[in-house]
Order: sequence, then structure tokens, then C-alpha cells
Amino acid sequence: MLYTPRIHRDPRGDFLESFRAADLREATGSSLELAQINCSVSRRGVLRGIHFADVPPGQAKYVMCVAGEVLDVVVDVRTGSPTFGQWETVRLDEVSRCGLYLAEGLGHGFLTLSESATVLYACSTGYDPAREHGIHPLDPGLAIDWPLTDEPILSAKDAAAPTLKQALDLGMLPSC
Repeated sequence: MLYTPRIHRDPRGDFLESFRAADLREATGSSLELAQINCSVSRRGVLRGIHFADVPPGQAKYVMCVAGEVLDVVVDVRTGSPTFGQWETVRLDEVSRCGLYLAEGLGHGFLTLSESATVLYACSTGYDPAREHGIHPLDPGLAIDWPLTDEPILSAKDAAAPTLKQALDLGMLPSC
């Protein structure tokens, strides 16, 4: 779910409600129990993800880019889902101030488009390395349309991540 806030502008600057639990509940029927907030600061060309957590308990996220611009990607990695292996992209930036809600079982990643970008994630569960997984963001089977001009900057963990098919064969993926 993409949330576009109403921005109130005046000579002092902007004010907005970045997240409204009632709007999320109305749009999705879900609520976001807040367990952790993460802050990621990345330079241009950094490609993070595709990350997901074991379900249950899963990890729902509400993602916002508070400085700069990123291309955010959501991938359905839930086996048995009618949209399994499909992805959607949305630009998140400091101008639109949109937020993106991701339900449990969805994969998430982003590419930094500006010189630097700061992304905040409100998460429903805390980080647990034993249940965190990834899919290689350049998996040719997914064929995500990243607007790359140079080689992306990946973490060692993301560069070594399996493809979606490999993760499926290894039994790593959540089901719906």
C-alpha cells in the first residue's frame, strides 16, 4: 500500500502526518505493531535487498525516504501466492514524502538514486538474523528494472544471496 500524505506548507516549511494507523487499517485491514525503527543512509548506486523474514512471525514494514530519493521495490516471495515472483516499484523521496506499507512475507529492496538517501523503516518485529533472508537483487529470473547507470554497490550478503528459484528449491521462502 502506498500512502501519499497531505503536506501542509507555509513559510516555515512543511508539516505532514507520515503514518496514520487508522488509514492503514482501513486500506489493508492490517495494523502495524511497532517493534523497531531502522534508519539506512546510503550513497548513490547502493542497492539494498531483496530482504524478507520467516513467516511466522514475519516482519511488516512501513518505509519512508526522508532525505534524497530511492527506487523502492516490493517482490512477492510467498509461495502459493497468485502474484509469486512479481514485483512493483515506486519512487520514494523527500518531496512527495510517500510511505510504503509491506505486509509480512513480501521481499523489499531499494536503489539510491540521489547523491545520498536516508530511509526509515518502522518494523512489526525486531531484527533476528536467524530468520532474515535475501534474494539476489539482480536475479535475472526476476528481471527487476533497476535504472542502473553503473555497477550497483551491494553488500557481501546481498551479492551472495540466492536467486528466487534457488531460494524456492532450498525451502527458504514463506508461504501465504
